[in-house]
Amino acid sequence: MNTTTLQEPSPVRIYPMQFWLVCLSTLFLFCSFTMLIAELPAYLTQLGGADYKGLIIALFTLTAGLSRPFSGKLADTIGRIPVIMFGTLTAFVCSLLYPILTTVAGFLWLRLLHGFTTGFAPTGHTSYVADIIPADRRGEAMGYLGFANNIGAALAPSLGSWLAQNYGWEVMFHTAAAMAMLSAIVLLFIRESLAEPQPFSWKILYIKRTEIYEPTVLTPSILMVLSVFSMGTALSLVPDYSTHLGISNKGLFFMVYTFSSLLIRIFAGRASDEYGRFYVIRYGLLMLVIAMLALTFSYNKIMFFVAAILLGLSLGTIAPTIFAWTIDLAPRPFIGRALATLYIALEIGIGTGSLISSWIYANQTDRFIYAFGFSALLALSAWLYSIYLKRFGKKLDNLRC
Repeated sequence: MNTTTLQEPSPVRIYPMQFWLVCLSTLFLFCSFTMLIAELPAYLTQLGGADYKGLIIALFTLTAGLSRPFSGKLADTIGRIPVIMFGTLTAFVCSLLYPILTTVAGFLWLRLLHGFTTGFAPTGHTSYVADIIPADRRGEAMGYLGFANNIGAALAPSLGSWLAQNYGWEVMFHTAAAMAMLSAIVLLFIRESLAEPQPFSWKILYIKRTEIYEPTVLTPSILMVLSVFSMGTALSLVPDYSTHLGISNKGLFFMVYTFSSLLIRIFAGRASDEYGRFYVIRYGLLMLVIAMLALTFSYNKIMFFVAAILLGLSLGTIAPTIFAWTIDLAPRPFIGRALATLYIALEIGIGTGSLISSWIYANQTDRFIYAFGFSALLALSAWLYSIYLKRFGKKLDNLRC
């Protein structure tokens, strides 16, 4: 099996046009599926499924997580672009089907199917960037890629809420489908980065036990699970908490969160290139603890949005650094598998955060403090684990601590 990737480009042009087209494609894709997040709890409630709101994110992330070993292997064999295209077209089809399948069961099945979007496309996006960007600019490049998808995630939830409130949910779903189609169109102008991609065959989908995850990246994966648990909590509870605080546009928190994340991503990625991955991650995790404590005790709108800013700054610091660290550690022929492993960790963290926080909340407003407080404890455990690694852990490859 030849999985050799293209040679790194000349330092004269670190970021070729193909890189910026990948960023544009991911921007449109993130617009597509994040546009729905703020309004889906209300939409499911009017379908009669109020008790299933915790499954909105959990089912989506379940499918995404289960599909990662397949997307990683396919990215390393048939190529990065087909993997991205599959995830993008899944977003297009699912967005069109929401207004058609109007039962609770139909909605939940769609959430499972929709999870293939992030199960496939981001694996291809990050693998592609790993192929074409030099190692000493990897953190910065992941910051730019994160900047692109976070622009989509910043603008889309508020846009989705505005469309739903003024034109109805059907228009919101159709707009999400249009965004996914724009993402697919951009892909038509991007050349494959895998040097010798193989034709697709069904036997590629047979996953051996050793292909489920990449063991060299387990440490960053553990930190990913513990840190993004807070994001799963926010995705599930913030829409209801916004209503509790009298904020009509349930996407405003995510807009503030994402814009603050945008402010830090590129700088954090570049700092990790210069000072070391682990140095930046530790400070990002400490900021995450503060962010979740702020959200736990946000009894008014000001503290609520301060928490959104801090959450964005913390996860915006952690995310590009962990992705760059994972690529540093990954064996060259298995970059797709390594990134798929990290994404599995991401889905586990977000999915369990969504499920557990919804279970604690149980649609009772006096229990918000317990749900957010539990997430703060998980963030604290991530920071303490990073301290343990610094003092007692084994050699941390590619990290200047």
